[in-house]
Amino acid sequence: MSISRRHFFFGSLLAGAVPRGGFGSVPSLRALGYKPFYEKLNVAAVGCGGQGGVDLVAAARTENIVALCDVDEKRAAANFQKFEKTPKYKNFRVMLDKEGKNIDAVTIGIPDFMHATVALACMQHGKHVYLEKPLTRTPWESRLLMEAAAKYKVATQMGNQGFSHECNRVAAEIVWSGAIGDVTEAHISTTPGTAPAGLQSPPPETAVPETLDWNLWVGGAAMRPYSDWYTPYNWRGFYDFGTGQVGNWATHTAGPVHTALMLGAPISVECVSQVEHSSLTFPVRGLVRLDFPARGSMPPVKVFFHDSTRPADPEAFHVPGMENEAVLPRPNNLTDKGRPTGGGRAGAPRPPRPANAPRQGAGGPGVKVFGDPAAPAQPGILTGNGSVFVGSKGIMSTCDRGEGVQLLPAARWAEYVLPPQLLTRSPGHMLDWIRACKGGDPGCSDFSIAAPFAEWLSLIAIAYRVPGKLEWDSRNLRFTNSAEANKYVKPVFRKGWELKL
Repeated sequence: MSISRRHFFFGSLLAGAVPRGGFGSVPSLRALGYKPFYEKLNVAAVGCGGQGGVDLVAAARTENIVALCDVDEKRAAANFQKFEKTPKYKNFRVMLDKEGKNIDAVTIGIPDFMHATVALACMQHGKHVYLEKPLTRTPWESRLLMEAAAKYKVATQMGNQGFSHECNRVAAEIVWSGAIGDVTEAHISTTPGTAPAGLQSPPPETAVPETLDWNLWVGGAAMRPYSDWYTPYNWRGFYDFGTGQVGNWATHTAGPVHTALMLGAPISVECVSQVEHSSLTFPVRGLVRLDFPARGSMPPVKVFFHDSTRPADPEAFHVPGMENEAVLPRPNNLTDKGRPTGGGRAGAPRPPRPANAPRQGAGGPGVKVFGDPAAPAQPGILTGNGSVFVGSKGIMSTCDRGEGVQLLPAARWAEYVLPPQLLTRSPGHMLDWIRACKGGDPGCSDFSIAAPFAEWLSLIAIAYRVPGKLEWDSRNLRFTNSAEANKYVKPVFRKGWELKL
């Protein structure tokens, strides 16, 4: 592996916390200068409920919150009240125009299809950007944001918190140490989601809530009748608005695979199977294969995405030789080896839900829940949120956002000694970005790293919509053998919402 290629992917992790020229010397600083570490950033938030609210509160732990924006007053109500005296807006463009001089940086936690639109506008105003995962809905938008971050010289971070977790880094160090040999196959899995899937007709029209600006919510997408199946959470199941379980969970579970195998762009993507194909939403479940070429001394690798599978489904991966093994580790299992596991989301895993409690989706109380719940894990079968690396000398697995890692079988892991730490460790995903905003090294999910990752993940949605093996030309952002697939590479924007660098 050449040093230049390794530095391209992981330069900020390998270089250490302080830039060679001292704090404030890196090119991600705003043209007007930067704030030293002892001064607080003035942060605005676009999207103040749900995960956007989580990001807002995380930034508020150390920085000033100076403006809030959300098109849904009800969804944002708790944080609107928490930051009662902070100026509030529904239109992000109005907020940037009126509050721009007071804003250093912006957190963005809104539906996937508006990520590129809002993030680009903020960068064009010279603001540092923390953008929730997945970076974008389409490959064209991912490339646009990467180029914009470089052009406008701002600090960026995608909100895939697992990139900051200790286990994510250890997984990479295990692979690079040669412990499992050459990896030629990897499998990524996600639990079933709670958004609509496999729809054969548009959702029922309902009245627009008084607290929601539907026109602003639709933004650059084509206008359509409102349905409470879209907001506040289930938009993610619809191709026009979201990225299904690809963006909801595969952005996390694929993280260790992308990092450890130093994946660039695939050369092809193909939907192997799907259940209840739909032109409106993601399928109920599916299996997609991506092929990546050799990377330096690393051999070509085939990556399989197992979408929403249960142990009894034919799409589930049976790990060879591990019929009696628990495939995925438990979160934060590195504490057993004396290793701190901070860096991503703080705290222990959520406690189990009582057996008699009503099923609730990730959207929170009162949000419609669709589909069937996940089935219990079974020995030897990859299901749930995690990944499996199949190497010539062994097998490794990770769980959730990269919050647990182990070698299989368990007996090998019990006696395994962790390799030396090569990568620098994160102070926490939000703080990693804040440090970059103040002149430190770029964040570990800076858009130069996050955009290529988001690009190949976004190809999965296209494979669901267009049958056959699709050959991908990343340099030119096009499929070489499918005009139909190329229709989905770039969004079609509503008039007045077009994006230009």
